[in-house]
Amino acid sequence: MAELDYVGKRVLRKDGPDKITGRAKYTGDVQLPGTLVGKILRSPHPHAEILNIDTSKAMKLRGVKKIITAKDTLGIKHGFVETPRYPPEQYPLAKDRVRFVGEEIAAVAATDPYVAEEALQLIEVDYEPLPAVFDPEKAMQLDAPEIHPTHPKVKEPFNNIAGKTETEWGDTESAFARADHIREDRFESHLRTHGYLEPQVTLASYEPGGKLNVWTSSMGPFIKRAKLARTLGLPFSTVRVRKTYVGGAFGGKIDLFSHEFCAALLSIKTGRPVKVEASREEIFTAYRHGQPLIVEVKTGVKKDGTLMAQQLRLINNCGGYRGSGVVVIFLSWGFTMVPYRLPNLKYEGYAVYTNNPVRAPQRGHGAPQLRFAVESQMDMIAEELGIDPVEIRLKNARVPGEQLPNGDNVHNCGLIECIQKAAEHTQFKQKYGVKGKRHLTDSHIRGGIGIGVSTYFGGSLIYPNSSSVTVKMNDDGTATLLTGALDLGQGAETVLCQIVAEELKIPVEEIQVLAADTDTTPVDIGSWISGNTYVTGNATRMAATEVRKKLLDIAADKMEIGIADLVMANKAVHVVGSPERKLSYRELIALSVQKHRGDPVRGEGHWRTMRDEPFHPSLATTKGRWSENYAVDAQVAEVEVDTETGIVRLVRAVTAHDCGFPVNPLLVEGQIDGQVSMALGHAFMEEVVMKDGRTLNPNWLEYRMPLIHNTAKSECIDVITEHYKHDAPYRTKEVGEGYVSAILAAIANAIYDAVGIRLHSTPFTPEKILRELGKIK
Repeated sequence: MAELDYVGKRVLRKDGPDKITGRAKYTGDVQLPGTLVGKILRSPHPHAEILNIDTSKAMKLRGVKKIITAKDTLGIKHGFVETPRYPPEQYPLAKDRVRFVGEEIAAVAATDPYVAEEALQLIEVDYEPLPAVFDPEKAMQLDAPEIHPTHPKVKEPFNNIAGKTETEWGDTESAFARADHIREDRFESHLRTHGYLEPQVTLASYEPGGKLNVWTSSMGPFIKRAKLARTLGLPFSTVRVRKTYVGGAFGGKIDLFSHEFCAALLSIKTGRPVKVEASREEIFTAYRHGQPLIVEVKTGVKKDGTLMAQQLRLINNCGGYRGSGVVVIFLSWGFTMVPYRLPNLKYEGYAVYTNNPVRAPQRGHGAPQLRFAVESQMDMIAEELGIDPVEIRLKNARVPGEQLPNGDNVHNCGLIECIQKAAEHTQFKQKYGVKGKRHLTDSHIRGGIGIGVSTYFGGSLIYPNSSSVTVKMNDDGTATLLTGALDLGQGAETVLCQIVAEELKIPVEEIQVLAADTDTTPVDIGSWISGNTYVTGNATRMAATEVRKKLLDIAADKMEIGIADLVMANKAVHVVGSPERKLSYRELIALSVQKHRGDPVRGEGHWRTMRDEPFHPSLATTKGRWSENYAVDAQVAEVEVDTETGIVRLVRAVTAHDCGFPVNPLLVEGQIDGQVSMALGHAFMEEVVMKDGRTLNPNWLEYRMPLIHNTAKSECIDVITEHYKHDAPYRTKEVGEGYVSAILAAIANAIYDAVGIRLHSTPFTPEKILRELGKIK
C-alpha cells in the first residue's frame, strides 16, 4: 500500500499532545458549581437477607442532602446480558438480599466527602446472614446454598447454574474410537483485575428542564445511555452521556454500574450535580474483575498429529449475578473453533453463581484461559507422538477460505504464515527441546522457548449493532469528523482521521474530531467488541467517500472535464498532468453552497457487521453467524527459569500476526507491546486474592502489576492479507485483544522446555515451580 498517503503510515496519536501536557480532561477533572459528593454503602456480608434499612439518623446529619435505597428506585433490573433467555436480574441497589461483599445497599449525597462518609456510618441495616459458597464446583452441588435458582433451560441436576452453552458438530464418540492417541487434561486460571489507572467515576447533573447530563469513565456512551434511561424510566432523548478522556478500561467499564445509576438518581432528587468516585479499595473489593475459568479438554489425534476430535467442558465463576459469565462460556467455544481444523467437537460451558463479586470481560474475554489449556495440551500431544510443536500446528491450522461450522468464513486467514514466520524469526526448531542443557549465565538459570496460537473476532452484533459517521467540510477546506466512537487510548480517533485524510487528501492535523456524545454525534458500537477499525472505520470511509465524490462532481462540472481526469491533492482538485488547473476545496465548498441548494458538502456513512444477519448468535446453542473477521496470530516466548528461586523471567516475545493490514503500524505495535505486558502479569504476578468473598489485597502495593523492569523485549511481524482500496470496503482485523492469549500458552510451554515441568494452573509462581522441581513440599 505504498501508494497511500495516510493509511498504513506511522501517524502520531491525535490525543497525544493533550495527554502529555495535562490538558486532557477525565471525568474526575470535570467541575460543576454546587457539586455534591456521592458515596455508596456496601454490604459487609457475602450472602444475607436485608431485614430493614434505617436512614433517619444519617439524614439528620448537617450537610446530607439525600439518601437513596432500593425503595427510591423504580425497581427495574439491569444486566450485562439482557435477552429473553437471560433477562436482567440485578437491582441498581439491593432490594431484599445481598449476594456478595460490597453489593450496593444505599447512596448518600452530601456537601463534602467527610460528611458523606460519616452518613454511611449512621445508616443502620439489619441483616440475616445466609450460608455462602465461593467455589463454582461446590456451588454446583445440590446441597450448596442457593444464590439464584438454576436456569430453567438447564435440566442437569446442578445448583446455581446461571447459564449454559452447549454445541456439537460431527460425531465425537466415533472419532475418539478411531483416534490413535487420546489425551485428557484439566487447567485452571485465576482471578485478576483490569488494572485501569483511572478509577470508576461518574458526574451527573440534572437540569430543571428535564435533561440528565452524565460524564462517566466508560467504554461507550450509547450503551450507557440505554441502560441509564431504562433503569431510571427516562426517554433516551433526555439522557445525554458526554465525552471525557478515559484512563484505561480493558473490558472493565462496559456494563451499567450502580455508582452511575446512583449519581444520576441523586442528581435528579437533589437538583444538583453529584459526583461519585470509587476508591481503589472499592474497585478491588466490590467492582467487576476478570473471568477465572476451569477448562477440561479431551483431544483425539491420528499418529501424524492430525486432530480428529475434541471435547471441552468449561466452568466459569461468574459471581453473585450473571454478569458476562454466559458470554465468556459462549466466546470460549469460538476461540476453540477458529484456529485449528476440528472435524468433530463437543463443547459445554457452565456459568455458575457464587457469592463473589460479579465478573466482567477482561482483555481477551476467555481467550487467554482457553488457549492456555488447548495450546499446552497441543505441546503434550506433540511430545508424546514425537512431533515438532511447530509442525503439529501447521498440520492443523486453518487455511484461507475455510468455512467454519457456524457459517462464518476465515477469508484470507494468514495463520500458517504466522506460525512459519514466528518459528523462523526465533530459530525455534534449533532452540527447542534441549531441556536442561541450555544453561545461561549461571548453572541454575535455564532457558526455554515455547509457541502458542490464538484467534480473536473483530466486531459482532451487540447493541447498538452498527456505527454511523458524519464527515463535513468547513469553509476553509478543513474537515470535521463526527463519530460516537470513544477513544480509550487505543487510538480510535487517530485511525478514523487517517481514513478521512486518505479519502480527501487533507492532513490529519486539519481534521477536527467531535466524538462520543450521545446528543451531538451519531450512534456507535462502542470500544468493547474489537470492532472499531472495521465497523466504525468502514462507516468513516463511506462518509468520506461521499464527500470526495461531491467535491469531484463539483470540480468536473465547473472545469467541464471528466472525473477520471481529476486528481485530489493538497486540499484542491486539479487536472491530471496540469496541476496549475485546479480548484481549491475552499472554492468547491462555496460552489456547492451556491449551486446545490446550500449543501456545505457533507457525507454520511453507516456500517453494520454481518449486514444480512438479522440477529446475533445464540449464547446457549452457538447457532448463527458470529463475526466477519478473525485475526490470527502465532506467538513465541523465550524464558529464563531460576531453578534455585523458582523465578521465571520472560526475556523475549515475538508476535507474528494477521490483522489484515495495519492502518497505523505505530498503534498496532503499541497494542501488541501492551498485550505482551498484560500476559506477563497474568503469567507471573497479578492475582486478586480472596477468602470467603473478601479481597485480601485491595491495593496496588499488594496486587503486583508489571513495572518497566519486568517487561520483555517485544517484537512483531506483520502478515499482510488485506489491502485498503478507494471505493471498496476493507476487511481489517482486530489488534486490541487477541494477542494477550497465545503468549500466555507460549510462556507455559517455554517453562516446560526449560526445566521439564508442566503447569496446569496460573499464575506460574515460584512456589509452583519449586514444588514441581521437588525442592519444596
